Amino acid sequence: MLSSFSLQGKTILLTGAAGLFGRGLATALAEAGATLIIASRSAENLQAVATAEIARGHRVHAEAFDQGDEDSILALRSRIESRFGPLHGLVNNSVLRPMKGTLGNVSQWEDSMRVNATGLMLMHRHFGSTMAEAGRGSIVNIGSIQGMIGPSYELYAGTSMGDMPPDYFFHKGGMLNLTRFYAALYGPKNVRVNCLAPGGFYNNQPELFVQRYSEHTMLNRMADDDDLGGAVVFLLSEASRYITGVNLPVDGGYTAK
Repeated sequence: MLSSFSLQGKTILLTGAAGLFGRGLATALAEAGATLIIASRSAENLQAVATAEIARGHRVHAEAFDQGDEDSILALRSRIESRFGPLHGLVNNSVLRPMKGTLGNVSQWEDSMRVNATGLMLMHRHFGSTMAEAGRGSIVNIGSIQGMIGPSYELYAGTSMGDMPPDYFFHKGGMLNLTRFYAALYGPKNVRVNCLAPGGFYNNQPELFVQRYSEHTMLNRMADDDDLGGAVVFLLSEASRYITGVNLPVDGGYTAK
């Protein structure tokens, strides 16, 4: 049974690998045995991640691309498939957050949608189609509980935080139903599409916020770098071969209270 959780022999693309969620996911996927391709706009940051994982004996390759540019997505697919063939797995973790608050400029909203809505759809279209042609694959979208619930402003009272941007709630909510759409489209071709909804990650937030947030969870803490990897590896592996169209909260029970 344990071998069904392995990613040995699988080529996996992880976008946004140098970010808050991505760095821990890169380690988890590499340790699970994948041939891992990490991609984002920052070639320098990516290469630092790849170098660190290669030094640990893992197979990791860095590729720069822009999810807001269809030609860049197609070029990335071409480079990957010419070397490795169609992907076995894709983790859509890239996110652009140009909108810094409720009254952010409309151009920031438009930039956000270009990457986080249009770009996300194109990743499913272009990489998912070749997985479907190969007759296998798994796509995991990294969403957020903020795509499931509204903002909890009371957590931020008395802190410097709390001016939340509406674009993040919009595109993470849209990601949930985009997941279901492509799960239905690609399911007959044995390609599964699922979504994870992480809760709040500890990132040196004010102590008052951390305390309040933790009290809203059942596990009484925020998430850390080790909390997402197991669920992502599971959804990419053969252990989840009959699971598709699912949104899995990984939030310490925040949305269950």
